[in-house]
Amino acid sequence: MKRRDFVKTLGACAAALAAPGCARRRTLEPSPPNIILIVTDDQRYDALGCAGNPIIHTPVMDDLVSRGIRFEKAFVTTPICTASRASIFTGLYERSHGYTFTKPPLSSALMDKSYPYLLRRAGYHTGLVGKFGIKVQDGVVNAMFDRFRSTAYPYFKEEDGEKRHLTDIHGDLALAFLRERPNDRPFCLSLSFWAPHADDGSTQQYFWPEACGELYRDVVIPPPPTSEPEFFEALPDFLKSSLNRVRWSWRFDTPEKYQAMVKGYYRMICGIDRVIGRLQEELVRQGIEHNTVIMFISDNGYFLGERGFAGKWLMHEPSIRVPLIIYDPRLSPAPGGRVIIEPALNLDLAPTLLEMAGVPVPEKMQGRSLVPLMRNPTRPFRTEVFCEHLWNHPQIPRTEALRTGGWKYIRYMDHPEYEELYDLTDDPYESRNLASDPGQSSRLQNMRRRCRELAEQAASKK
Repeated sequence: MKRRDFVKTLGACAAALAAPGCARRRTLEPSPPNIILIVTDDQRYDALGCAGNPIIHTPVMDDLVSRGIRFEKAFVTTPICTASRASIFTGLYERSHGYTFTKPPLSSALMDKSYPYLLRRAGYHTGLVGKFGIKVQDGVVNAMFDRFRSTAYPYFKEEDGEKRHLTDIHGDLALAFLRERPNDRPFCLSLSFWAPHADDGSTQQYFWPEACGELYRDVVIPPPPTSEPEFFEALPDFLKSSLNRVRWSWRFDTPEKYQAMVKGYYRMICGIDRVIGRLQEELVRQGIEHNTVIMFISDNGYFLGERGFAGKWLMHEPSIRVPLIIYDPRLSPAPGGRVIIEPALNLDLAPTLLEMAGVPVPEKMQGRSLVPLMRNPTRPFRTEVFCEHLWNHPQIPRTEALRTGGWKYIRYMDHPEYEELYDLTDDPYESRNLASDPGQSSRLQNMRRRCRELAEQAASKK
């Protein structure tokens, strides 16, 4: 799809929304909505044009925001793909669902409370296309999904003698789901991309669809704040030798490599943007755009050189903060690009789409439905965010964190001698660690205590 096709797609969507009778259809109807939940991999919160990034090209995502709602402060509770995706399915913290790499498959008893299983039992036609990202017991997939098309690397595959990008293949599979679904049932499609995750085994790392290859050729990507060597040198040894630094050497250890890698990362996001445009065009073609909710999130954020790091796993903003967009065409009045600053979590997606579908939310879900906040964005919703990373990996320290509206506390479970405390209001890039500041000792003690309390609460609903 070329640029003029993007414009055509967005114009078709806008025209459909402005059609006679559209106001009646945009009210919250009693009939259950169709739902498309889009999950990307490693897309940080500011890797969107509408989030203030002046370089990245995401016209379809930006248009979706212009007609929907963007959550300015959205976070994953565990910044790693497999634990985060388990949280998205179940609405539970990592220490509650207990799943990450090297752990046993998720049980049927737990996944019987997942959103695909509950929606399917309620009459939805459910499907997943792309990266499943978790392991489950035998029989669980068939109980969750009517249609399941899991994919894997490499990014380029041969199909009928033609080399095609995995992201475009995801688009084909998603369109097939939409076209072959039963028309007498609402549907929920989980569209789960591998992009823009790097291909870690390749020297090139980032692979993009051919149609995005000309983007950013004449652009110079500025280095991020805290990328100067002194920020890395101030870190303790266990962070200097972490996997974040190892992968930095793969991607960002020279200025030339940094430019090539970040442009490749951005081009992969462009490929996702194009696929979303294809889906919107199909919804309009079928005449179901007025009753189809689109939700968009990433499974974790991503360091692009901050602190001398690449990857995720840690509790700093580039790692835990993600884009979150919800477009619900049934809302009246239409939100028209509303930005909500109340914190939202990946745990909130499952209860949100269950409430939208009129399906009871299990009491054990630890996330909260965002529907009341979407209807009244000024209502108090959440004042604290607890995050964790519990995978016992020799190069990834286990961590817990508490983030309030203005402050963040980070502790390293196997390195109690080192803590971090940041004033996010005055220091949004987390460049000054105040944990050793005598003037902040009381705040440090209070946040340390509260972080432990929230960790206990996160484990209380197993």
